[in-house]
Amino acid sequence: MGGELKTPVKLLRNEKENELVVERVMHAKRYSLTLNKDRCTGCGICTEICPRESITVTRTPKAEGEEAKPPTVTVNEEKCNYCGMCDAICPFGALTVRINGEHVIPVVRSESFPQLVREINVDETKCGLECLEIENPCPLDLIKVKVHTKDGEEVTDADSTKNKKDLKVTFEIDKEFCPCCGLCETGFPDGVIRVEKIFEGSLKINSEKCPEGCHDCVDVCPIPGVLYLSEDGKVHVNESNCVYCGVCRIICPEEEALELTRTRIRHTQVRSGAWNKALEKIASTTAMIKELKTKSGKRRQETVQGRFPPEADDNV
Repeated sequence: MGGELKTPVKLLRNEKENELVVERVMHAKRYSLTLNKDRCTGCGICTEICPRESITVTRTPKAEGEEAKPPTVTVNEEKCNYCGMCDAICPFGALTVRINGEHVIPVVRSESFPQLVREINVDETKCGLECLEIENPCPLDLIKVKVHTKDGEEVTDADSTKNKKDLKVTFEIDKEFCPCCGLCETGFPDGVIRVEKIFEGSLKINSEKCPEGCHDCVDVCPIPGVLYLSEDGKVHVNESNCVYCGVCRIICPEEEALELTRTRIRHTQVRSGAWNKALEKIASTTAMIKELKTKSGKRRQETVQGRFPPEADDNV
């Protein structure tokens, strides 16, 4: 008898200035993982949760006198199994898994891993034509403010339109790439945009451990104003818009100068050991306990409801 026939597998890697694509090509399927370098901040969350340790993040070398650059992320095409955990967890939407060219997240499809919930609510009635004059507050340029007629036709020159009362301001937000920092809440009139954070937690700086004259964390933070230099030359934190991505912790040359803790992650509901393991790596023990208590409580509620179904309503 002959030996077993093995399905031929071809591993491919194509790296450009703004993009890295690794692929596994089989007879009937083609898996790919794309890293968008323009969107990637080098925060390392994907590295923390990758079950195959196929993603690595390294500090980018810095010449003396230059600003620090974001860490470099790379993917090992020999280790990656295209599970999609990195795709599901990236707050900046920098990673995309495709199967035969279609965007698919296998671990989400199998209900073994959640997706991040980006809760962004817009009340366009609170924003008139004056919103067109506001400088886009989104640091990632994810918000487009447009004007339409009452019939839905887009207007490119609102100033020359006679019946301005019939014009309506509309918002287009690329939610899948939004880390939910909330800068847009204060950038537009009050109540126009409401954002719930994806990650909640705390970021503390130990001034005694912070190297004198160092501001690498300020240089690489993707959200302006979260980390800033005060008059005393020390780095301080404004947590109101912090997304707790962790790139500051990676770039910091002093291990104990920054303390980042994630206490909550807003995500879709899922029951999975894979998610529990990921949560252990990226969140605090407190967050893990809260998650498990929530799941346990729901299971108990479902058990009770199963044993004691609700009584029929006499009015039905």
